[in-house]
Amino acid sequence: MRRRLLIALTVFAAIAVLAFAVPLSLTVATSRTQELVLARSGDADRFASLAGAGQAVGDIRALADEIGRYHELYGENVLVVNAKGEVSINAGANVGDGEVSAAVAAARRNQRAQSMQRLDPWSRPTVLIARPVGTGIQVNGAVVIQASTARARADIARDWAVIALGAVAAMGLFMLLALTLSRWVLRPLAALSRAVADLTAALPRSHPDEPASVSITRRHGGPPEMRELAESFDAMALAIADSVDAQRQLVADTAHAMRNPLAALTIRLDSLESDIPERAAATFRGASAEVDRLTALLDGLLDLAVAESPAAFAAMRLESENHCDALQVVADRIDAWHSAFENASIDLSVDTAVDHAEVAVSADILAQILDVPLSNSSRYAGAGARVSVGVAAEPGWITIAVRDNGSGVDESEIDKLATRFYRGSDAPAGGSGLGLPIASALTQSGGGTLTVEPNRPRGLAVLIRLPEVNDVAA
Repeated sequence: MRRRLLIALTVFAAIAVLAFAVPLSLTVATSRTQELVLARSGDADRFASLAGAGQAVGDIRALADEIGRYHELYGENVLVVNAKGEVSINAGANVGDGEVSAAVAAARRNQRAQSMQRLDPWSRPTVLIARPVGTGIQVNGAVVIQASTARARADIARDWAVIALGAVAAMGLFMLLALTLSRWVLRPLAALSRAVADLTAALPRSHPDEPASVSITRRHGGPPEMRELAESFDAMALAIADSVDAQRQLVADTAHAMRNPLAALTIRLDSLESDIPERAAATFRGASAEVDRLTALLDGLLDLAVAESPAAFAAMRLESENHCDALQVVADRIDAWHSAFENASIDLSVDTAVDHAEVAVSADILAQILDVPLSNSSRYAGAGARVSVGVAAEPGWITIAVRDNGSGVDESEIDKLATRFYRGSDAPAGGSGLGLPIASALTQSGGGTLTVEPNRPRGLAVLIRLPEVNDVAA
């Protein structure tokens, strides 16, 4: 990627420098050419004027003297011919030269001189500047200056060299800027790739030789730096997935391994109950309750491990039978919990705003999810409270809300209620703190969300938002 970036920036810089240097060079050459032409044209016009005046009085000695001094000073040849084409003054010009003869003939015919082409360092050493002697009506001769281009070409070569050095310096500056910019852009990528590689190396892998199942590089390709970073991310994603899977498996294996000793301990405690003296009966019942609580905690850990496993997520989304009528499940759970709420002196009601609500989870899973907020409400809302279960619909989603107007929970604790093992500060003893995390994991496995929020003006609300089955099928 760095090489391609440098090439792109270099090409852009070269185009920009050339777009400035080439027109500037041509402009300098044109300006110096025009300067030479204007200077020698002025000299030729003056000689033509003196030649016309000398021919009028029959004396061209003054013109000859001036042309001689001009030839000695500038080293340029000058030729003057009369009306008959005869040579009047010759200061070093080659009369037999075809170009000189053509220039004389053109001037005698009073033809307009062709514009001189732009000079460059490798142009011809001389150029011809010709002017007719006399007026435009009567031409009495011609003046031809064989002007040297050496100085003009040297000036142009010098200016071009300065422009070329400036262009090279600008290109060097652009290259340095491009190198700095490429390093600035790519340094974070390299650092991120190294950090990801180091993190990946520190993570445990169940299958270290197994490649990532879906590689970004195979899907999109890209420059080497991006491919290296993508490969590091692929490896890190697989390592993290393996690590999380191993943690869930450890929880499940630990819970399984502890259930048998707990079951044996329960049996032993039951067998000892008849032999416990009266003074130790309270302690015995407390120990039995703690064993039951520990068994419930292990059952909850197993349920949570299963609910959060990737296999559970995949199964929930791949099986087309995993859908149910939420209204029917809500009615069933209301019927199942009705006695518990009556015993707790809590009013339980249903508030539905839809006639049909097909959600993308099975009836057993939805029942397990709903049992958690219903159980919490029956235990913690308090006598005289009211609990309502509402079902509402929005495009693509069904929301089941369990609301109560009980004592509620401090707002600073609401965001923690779905955290594993967390129990509200006012909650009575006996809970494991795993109910809402399990319900949240089961909801997420079906592509939904579970949120807990205050129920205004008092109480608590648990919102279970699940995809509509029609939306999932589409």
